[in-house]
Amino acid sequence: MRNVLVLDGVIAECGVLRRTPAGMPALEFSLEHVSRQVEAGIEREVRCEVSALALGDAALAGQAYRPGDSVTLTGFLAARSARHKGLVMHVNTIEKLEGN
Repeated sequence: MRNVLVLDGVIAECGVLRRTPAGMPALEFSLEHVSRQVEAGIEREVRCEVSALALGDAALAGQAYRPGDSVTLTGFLAARSARHKGLVMHVNTIEKLEGN
């Protein structure tokens, strides 16, 4: 089954690099996304803020970015935890958008 997400946006908040109990680097941040999308044949503006989590190499790469930086994230959606079913984007790659 598919679960792939590519999202452009601006980093709104960025946490501090931490380590999981297993010693893996982890970085939590949020991304503000604004775009125009077509829904039911009508163009509309879409605005949202997405919680994101990067682990391993993606977390190490992510610590180079600051709030206000425009980036492209690729990854997948998952529940925040077994207890909290709210969605969080798990980031596989983070890249600065060209021209920023």
